[in-house]
Amino acid sequence: MLRKFLLALSLLAPTLAQAADITGTAKVRDGDSVVIGNTRVRLGGIDAPSSDQLCLNTHTERWTCGIAARDELAKYTEGKNWVCHARAIDRRGRTVARCEVGGEDIQKWLVRSGWALSYTRVSHDYDADEAAAREAKAGMWQGAFIAPWDWRVRNKKTTILGATKPPEGAHAVLLASASGPVAPSPDCTIKGNVNTAGECIYHQPTSRWYTQIKMKISKGTRWFCSVEEAEAAGCRETKR
Repeated sequence: MLRKFLLALSLLAPTLAQAADITGTAKVRDGDSVVIGNTRVRLGGIDAPSSDQLCLNTHTERWTCGIAARDELAKYTEGKNWVCHARAIDRRGRTVARCEVGGEDIQKWLVRSGWALSYTRVSHDYDADEAAAREAKAGMWQGAFIAPWDWRVRNKKTTILGATKPPEGAHAVLLASASGPVAPSPDCTIKGNVNTAGECIYHQPTSRWYTQIKMKISKGTRWFCSVEEAEAAGCRETKR
């Protein structure tokens, strides 16, 4: 009976390998996530900094590398046609895909330009491009930064990449980027906090409780750059 059910299911639902390519112009959400039509696409094999992640430049000054990655991708692909080959669906419901823009592997461009890293947990396709970016000190490699996958877990023992000798206090600066008392940039002013029920709630600057939310990493707060980003992280808007 089970075998018959699985066979029927396979006939009703085409596999991702059989699915049609996703094509069209894209709206860039961040350095590794875009929307084409009504489809949210996660660029596979790479990991780019979140929009509210900070890096340090050659003068050990903080800069919004996450926003830079997003904006550079948007500028490079503006008006160009995307062709994305679906590979899987991630836990956020996004289609993981390898994408070409104007015939160019856009993941390869992002990694070689220093705006993303090779995501070696799932693929080694872009290792050589990452090595080239590191050698050229391109993008994030110009100074010091934390790998996007490490930055998301906010671990104080996280390895700092880029600089041969990270400046004193670099961990504090880089880890505070998401939850420090000051928004990382004028583009990232939505506050997220966790209520007593364990729910993630986001507050826009016009919300009633906005000024009362104190941004401290110990309290599980973080800055968001858009409503879409907050909701993708599992947060809901405050009811007041």
